[in-house]
Amino acid sequence: MFFALDGFLFAGWVVRIPAIKHQTGASAATLGLALLGVSAGAVVTMMLTGRLCRRFGSHPVTVVCGVLLSLSIALPAQTRSALALGLVLLVFGAAYGGMNVAMNSAAVDLVAALRRPVMPGFHAAFSLGGMIGAGLGGLVAGGLSPATHLLILTGVGLLVTAAAGPALLRHPAPRPPVEAGAGAAEAPRRLSGRARRLVLLFGLIALCTAYGEGALADWGALHLEQDLHAHPGVAAAGYSLFALAMTAGRLSGTALLERLGQTRTLVVGGATAAVGMLLGSLAPTTWPALIGFAVTGLGLANIFPVAVGRAGELAGPGGVAAASTLGYGGMLLGPPAIGFLTDWFSLPVALTTVALLATAAAALGYGARNATHPPVA
Repeated sequence: MFFALDGFLFAGWVVRIPAIKHQTGASAATLGLALLGVSAGAVVTMMLTGRLCRRFGSHPVTVVCGVLLSLSIALPAQTRSALALGLVLLVFGAAYGGMNVAMNSAAVDLVAALRRPVMPGFHAAFSLGGMIGAGLGGLVAGGLSPATHLLILTGVGLLVTAAAGPALLRHPAPRPPVEAGAGAAEAPRRLSGRARRLVLLFGLIALCTAYGEGALADWGALHLEQDLHAHPGVAAAGYSLFALAMTAGRLSGTALLERLGQTRTLVVGGATAAVGMLLGSLAPTTWPALIGFAVTGLGLANIFPVAVGRAGELAGPGGVAAASTLGYGGMLLGPPAIGFLTDWFSLPVALTTVALLATAAAALGYGARNATHPPVA
């Protein structure tokens, strides 16, 4: 429920970006800088959230972040300048980043207890929430103002948190089965140098794919509406289609990982996303671009959950926080980079950088093919 809520709220915000851009009078470059606030706020709080999860548990932190995220989503629609938008997006980003680390840490605990690669299923819930949020956002885009729409999302978020939160608060995170001879394990692990390098590697893979997710979230609707002259509802449906493809890919992610393994899943996913994004960014009409968005979502679907899950296996909540921080560093880099590239060249050319980084994720995934569970120092 919390993964789905996170995707639902985030998608509700991104489909209103064109309207809020018009409301604030921002150019492409200044909008890119304002959107930087989401990722900047997320990155600043992610490492702190990892420490809070170790101290208080991932379940209570997830519930608190759900409340904060629900309250903060109403703020962007109250702004009338790019500067004010950037400042409130810092708050929204801080709540969003904390939520992502806390709920992913809780999911890593469940994956370890189940001893099955079920991490994509949690991220499928995020994508499903994003699909629903974007679809509903597209339906109401012509009838509701951004302020009314986002205020309704605040109410939905608080209701879902009130309904799902007590179950998390009643039950502590499950403990993974104890291996023979591993009796001491409650002390925090001090990682070896090799383990840190592997966490960094998986964090870079997360960065490459988060760049693509952030680019399509922040700029996909604008590309369809501005460059291909799509109706605002169709433009909003572009992100919904992307999220639908990610949902389908992630629902099949556990079976895919069990059949292909991590390396081939990462390599095939990165290559597929690169091909899809080249079509999505360079297609001359709306429908091929929408197909490209869907193919991109299918390719990116399991890269981020695999990378964050592996980092969590290696280093617990600290590994999740480190990989997530690097991952959302991709979102930190993406909005201003695409904004400036749009001013210098064009938005379609700027979006081809998503294909470039998807290719890099595939190469890094192949480089991690011999990664095992290294011992702690």
